[in-house]
Amino acid sequence: MADHSHDSHDHPSFNHPAPIPMLFGVFIALVGLTVATVVTSNIELAQFAFPVAMAIATLKAFLVGAFFMHMWWDKGFNILVFLSSLLFVTLFIGMTMLDTGSNLEQVESFPTTETSSLSTTEY
Repeated sequence: MADHSHDSHDHPSFNHPAPIPMLFGVFIALVGLTVATVVTSNIELAQFAFPVAMAIATLKAFLVGAFFMHMWWDKGFNILVFLSSLLFVTLFIGMTMLDTGSNLEQVESFPTTETSSLSTTEY
């Protein structure tokens, strides 16, 4: 019979166990940043509301990625791939946002009616 004991597996060992106090510190920072998100959403920041919200969200994403996903101790190539994906998402969303203003006049001048020509009983 084959030996199915768990001692014979060739799995790599976990190389960077994170200390519990550090994980609790990151957790407290995430809770604090969540409170900051709620507080800043309730105050009038005018044109700074979006950049402040994005800065808080970016910091929270960094903390989760760096410490809970262990990327702080990971190889440089994995971090490069992760940051590259963030760069491309930013570019895609940024290019889309640049285009939203070019069709605004057509959207605002589109005729609308109060009643629809289709009845809900006709199919």
